[in-house]
Parts: sequence; structure tokens; C-alpha cells
Amino acid sequence: MRLIGINRSPYTRRVAITLRAYGVAYEQTDLSGFGNREEVRATNPLGRIPALVLDDGEVLVDSGAIIDHLDEVHGGERPLTPRAGADRRAVQKVAALMMGACDKGLQAAYHRNHVPEEKRHPPWIDDCLAQMAHALRAVEALAPAGKGHLLLGRLTQADITAFVAERLARGLGIDTATATPKLHGLTRRLLETPPFRSTEP
Repeated sequence: MRLIGINRSPYTRRVAITLRAYGVAYEQTDLSGFGNREEVRATNPLGRIPALVLDDGEVLVDSGAIIDHLDEVHGGERPLTPRAGADRRAVQKVAALMMGACDKGLQAAYHRNHVPEEKRHPPWIDDCLAQMAHALRAVEALAPAGKGHLLLGRLTQADITAFVAERLARGLGIDTATATPKLHGLTRRLLETPPFRSTEP
């Protein structure tokens, strides 16, 4: 199995953490969607990361679709996204908020870093970062203080997506230690565990 993408991408790192959490052996090819567009298109026509090349050569694209496959094949009785019911909906809600936050954060970063200065629209950047911050605060409100995990008393995709979103937010200048201290603390605790520590860019 081969993972295409760099772990600086929250989407790629989400998949890498999941693979590690499930104990799945894989190789990783560090390609960037920006710097290695043509090479990435060899596995994903969109030129986006991540992509996961299965042992039989099948290629999965989009982190959500990849996670769904990993849950189905490797999740057993306790997949990182529960299979049904209220628990599934709760985890999916957090994952949707956190991946949406990543979308907004990366839109702001792209606009700030790749659009010529004379064409930049600062209110657009500010609005994207505000949307990211609001999503983080919504999940912060759900987080139990001092607990090891957000939901269900165990590791789920809620934790993994919150981790990658909080890390990205800090990289974009959002003071999560002040604005979302429970999420900030969760990230620090998770980073001490092997699936998170071993995927550090």
C-alpha cells in the first residue's frame, strides 16, 4: 500500500494517522499538490493529495473516501468512525466541521501566499480565518475538559480531524491556546501517542 502526499497537508496526515492507528503497513511518497502537480496527476487526475494506492493497484482519492475504505476493511468492531447510529453522526459532525475548517484555512493561506499582493483581498482572508475559528470554537464547546478524547471515550476521527485542524490553525496564526484551550490541550496529548508522533512532518 502506498500513500501519495506530504504530511504538511492536513488531508494527507489524517490518512497517515488513520493508517498508523489501524496498524496498516504502508509506504509514503512525499509529493505536494503544488510542487509536484504532474506526478500527483499520475495517481489522481485532479492533481490533489492524498491518494492511496492499494496492494492490487486500485487507487483511492479524497481523504474522506480513503478513510471510509480503511474503516470498512480495518476497523473491526470499533472503527474510528462508528458504523451506525448517534455515535456515527456525532463523529461525522465533528469531522465535517474540522475538515471544513481546514478547507477555509488553506483557502486563506493560498490567497495570502500565491495571489499577487495588488490582487489580494484581505477581507476574504479574514473571513476564511474567521470561519475556521468559529468551527474550532464549536468543537471546543463539545470537548470534555482534560479528557483524552473528544467523543466515546476512545480515539475516533473526531480526534484525528480536530488534531489536524488545530495544528493548521496555529500555523496560520490563530492562538488556539487562548481561543480553544481544550482542543489545544487535546492536540498536545495526542502528539505524545505513536500514530500522531510518527506522522509529524
